[in-house]
Amino acid sequence: MRLTNYSDYALRSLIYLAVRPDPSLLANISDIADSYGISKSHLTKIIHQLGQLGYIESVRGKNGGIRLARAPKDINLGILIKQIEPDFNLVECFAVPASHNDSEQGAHQADLPVTFIEEKHNKSLGCVISPACQLKSVFFEALTAFINVLERYTLADILNNEDELATLLFR
Repeated sequence: MRLTNYSDYALRSLIYLAVRPDPSLLANISDIADSYGISKSHLTKIIHQLGQLGYIESVRGKNGGIRLARAPKDINLGILIKQIEPDFNLVECFAVPASHNDSEQGAHQADLPVTFIEEKHNKSLGCVISPACQLKSVFFEALTAFINVLERYTLADILNNEDELATLLFR
């Protein structure tokens, strides 16, 4: 399992905002980008989406900037990742098998941004065993476990070394 850089940068941005020495002061995207050595233009898109999702508050104007809109204890990592990852297709044919109606899997499938593939009508998937493959069920179970672990943690849980993080980010 690998998250996109988009998710990585979103998490890093939230960490940056959470460990600022004076959280009442506004930050700006350039400061975050410079601290991590990442693209400002790419980060702008991420910050915009985090604002739309209610994780970041933007203040416009000459002295504007951004800050966390929620307390770190109220930012669940699993929910955040499900909202910002474009998909969780681990392999090209990944989908929940239509023949597998396990109630536990059904309870989780609506929570995961998995692309469902109608395999009988799509012959261009690249794998000849896709219609009968049981590996997809294994991958879905693993993906569900991955998300369930993330959902046990909040942003506050990963800030127990806040002073060390702040030292590294605000030299």
